[in-house]
Amino acid sequence: MRVLVTGAEGMLGKDLCQRFASEHDVRATDRGEVDITDPSQVDLAVRDVDVVVNCAAWTNVDAAEEREPEAFLLNAVAPQLLARAATSAGARLVQISTDYVFSGTADSPYAEDDPARPRSAYGRTKAAGEWAVRAAGAEHLVVRTAWLYGAGGGSFPRTIGRAASERDHLDVVDDQVGQPTWTVDVADLVARLVESDAPGGCYHATSSGETTWFTFAQAVVAAQGLEPAMVRPTTSDAFVRPAPRPAYSVLGHDRLHDIGVTPIGPWRERWEIAAPAILA
Repeated sequence: MRVLVTGAEGMLGKDLCQRFASEHDVRATDRGEVDITDPSQVDLAVRDVDVVVNCAAWTNVDAAEEREPEAFLLNAVAPQLLARAATSAGARLVQISTDYVFSGTADSPYAEDDPARPRSAYGRTKAAGEWAVRAAGAEHLVVRTAWLYGAGGGSFPRTIGRAASERDHLDVVDDQVGQPTWTVDVADLVARLVESDAPGGCYHATSSGETTWFTFAQAVVAAQGLEPAMVRPTTSDAFVRPAPRPAYSVLGHDRLHDIGVTPIGPWRERWEIAAPAILA
């Protein structure tokens, strides 16, 4: 299978390339090589592949509030171009999306077909990208993920790990609930969906279970051999940001169960396996 990975230099992109390269022919690209907002470059890049996995995105959530047109170009227009080109070439597109397409006001896990109600510019542009991909062809996949961490870039546990080694205490929000998710696990799930020829549509690629940033920070500190009590709970009011953060970002995995694909395991178990590589 010939696989094109866009945004290949990002945290998830690197793990996707590594996972697919074990069994498939992978072409790793980033914007310096292929501008996915340029239709002619997109058509040329996609015409000889079987699968396109689009990891490229505007991910600066706060900056998107003031630069929404730029975020829209990368998060909505580019996926539309990729999806159209993939459809024309007989290839399949996997569009990586986010929990930010939801309002974050639920009290039970979001289903794959729950209506999108984004509250931020970032969420609006990612929801538009999902719509564009679905409109281009029923065979394409939208894979939502959240609270990502990995060895290939900056992430919450690496930030917490550095701060814990420099301070005597940390204040971390305890009123945002989600699913810490290792990029290695997302890459594996995406590959399993593609390799099993999963039906087109939306799937959720997050760890099982749920927790808060505060509890996750305690797990990070414990993995460093430090005292978890150095992490103190606080509220989102203490860290006001330009873009609103979802209070509840837990994604359900019913559609994976329906097609016989095993979801990612519990977040704490996966963190314990990932921790040595992330905190190295």
